[in-house]
Amino acid sequence: MNEPQDGLAEAVARAFSADGPLAQADPGFIPRPQQDELAAHIALALQHRGTLVAEAGTGVGKTFAYLVPLLLSGRRALVSTATKSLQDQLFLRDLPRLADALKTPLRLALLKGRASYLCRWRLQQAQTSGQLPDRFALRALNRVASWAQATRSGDLAEIEGLDERSPVIPLVTSTRDNCLGTECPEHRACHVMQARREAMAADLVVVNHHLFFADLALRDSGVAELLPTVDAAVFDEAHQLVEAGVQFLGTTLSTGVALELARDLLAAGLQHARGLQAWAELQAGLERCTRELRLVASGTLREVRGTLKLRWEERADELLAPLQALAEAARAAGDAAAAVAETSPEFPKLEQRARTLALLAGRFAQEAEPGQVRWIDLTPQQARLVESPLDIRDMLTQQRAASPKAWVFTSATLGDDDDLSWFTATTGLEDAVRLRVGSPFDYAAHARLWVPSKMPLPNAPGHPAAVGALAARCAAALGGRTFVLTTTLRVLPQVAQALQAEAAALGQELTVLVQGSEPRRALLQRYGDGRGCVLVGSASFWEGIDMPGDALQCVLIDKLPFPPPGDPLVEARVKQLREAGKNPFEAYFVAEAAVSLKQGAGRLIRTESDRGLLVLCDPRMRQMGYGRRLIAALPPMGLLTEESQALAWLQELAWAH
Repeated sequence: MNEPQDGLAEAVARAFSADGPLAQADPGFIPRPQQDELAAHIALALQHRGTLVAEAGTGVGKTFAYLVPLLLSGRRALVSTATKSLQDQLFLRDLPRLADALKTPLRLALLKGRASYLCRWRLQQAQTSGQLPDRFALRALNRVASWAQATRSGDLAEIEGLDERSPVIPLVTSTRDNCLGTECPEHRACHVMQARREAMAADLVVVNHHLFFADLALRDSGVAELLPTVDAAVFDEAHQLVEAGVQFLGTTLSTGVALELARDLLAAGLQHARGLQAWAELQAGLERCTRELRLVASGTLREVRGTLKLRWEERADELLAPLQALAEAARAAGDAAAAVAETSPEFPKLEQRARTLALLAGRFAQEAEPGQVRWIDLTPQQARLVESPLDIRDMLTQQRAASPKAWVFTSATLGDDDDLSWFTATTGLEDAVRLRVGSPFDYAAHARLWVPSKMPLPNAPGHPAAVGALAARCAAALGGRTFVLTTTLRVLPQVAQALQAEAAALGQELTVLVQGSEPRRALLQRYGDGRGCVLVGSASFWEGIDMPGDALQCVLIDKLPFPPPGDPLVEARVKQLREAGKNPFEAYFVAEAAVSLKQGAGRLIRTESDRGLLVLCDPRMRQMGYGRRLIAALPPMGLLTEESQALAWLQELAWAH
């Protein structure tokens, strides 16, 4: 790519003008001063290799605001976003469209983690092993095998309808541990290696936050190799950076990985070295120790929905024996694999995996490293023991010092003060240029905020039922078109049940869709396709959902989204703030709630013409002093005081519809 002939700032301003290339390519393009301001600051950061932290409200168009300067700068760039679906949107839609409009031919690359790409060798192994759990998995494997004949990228996202939770995916993808590298018979056709080669040759590479941090920790996916070669690194949806970094920069022992080792050891032993070692006993020993570890880690919990974070201190003593037993079983597996290493290239890898597992089990049987926090992530499938730093300050500081480049961090929610301290304090970016660009939407005219005064307090037993009943009354006035967002998964069924009961009492036919009853994408599809729908969801429904127009006109939030005080990471951060002489409630709890609240409220107004009602079902917003700070963090909506006003507003929206 070449530098623009004149200054970058001028080229960017011209691109966004009313008669510029973007307007010529898209008759619906609307010039926005807020977008111009953000793009101008990004252009400056690119020109001077500076660091910019920019909060841009809903509707600013921040994606184009950073992509246009990147494309016009001629500089090699890395763009990281929050999820694989957002990666695909950037790579497949936004970037080609902009590159065409701006006449900037460039080489684009999409880089995901190993688990996103087909491994041809492991597909062959899966087809011959006969280890599939049921006929549905067999059907999925056959679909993968058929698609594998034609795919060029090997990206499993190409397979329509393949569930990300399918048990087939781990069987047909590689991990850092089980990849055979140059010893693999399919090495020349490896999709992972192909994706890395394309990334290293590209002008602009799109990655995701999880991959970015996981690779900096493990150096396994090409990002660590790529980062020093780019002139600019842009992080979209940057409010998710710290959480991703804490999860992926740490050390993890996963019971799922241990069970996979046991399965692979047995399969390789029976195929290549039958009778040379007691493969079935080794596998059974590994599985027994792994299941015992998960049982002890979960304690008295027998049913888990979603992911639970458990305090390490509550399980540490009980975990010692199963960790030591797992370390011993893993060492035995490593010894067995080493003894037959000559028979197949799979065994040196299996030995390495077993030795690594033994070391990890030994590490978690010892005290944590200074400055690290430990916890247990428990899901329905596995337990993960995690040791991690509390923030990403040190890592980002090291990366910024390693090679001069432009760094841009942007999101719709990065804090509730002009310094954006919620974000900059945990990332070490206090020295960055900071920018806040408000939304171009007319919230005062188009949106209303109501905090019901007669709701029970959030910790009262009747609160979930009161939220559900109120949601039914709102949805009845509107004819559906309502989201109920809860701060925990636990209350979902209570809210949904009360909603259905109240709707029946009102004689209203409402379709209540509840998170967990179907995959997220299917629920959103059903909601968007129909009318008279109410969707009740928790964590993953608070952000990344775009329902423009009249499909969604009422959002109820059950209570203020304070961090859970029993969360081990929360406890560690509170301790850290106290030691620094700060007030944890103001500096952490209220700041976190403000950012989460802005994310949830952001589902409501998505275009200039959208109208809607936001209901915060937490009377503390009225009663406590911090309520004013939280209301001030939201867009400037008109305030309502009575239920009659709220229902009248919803009926007005229904009539307009």
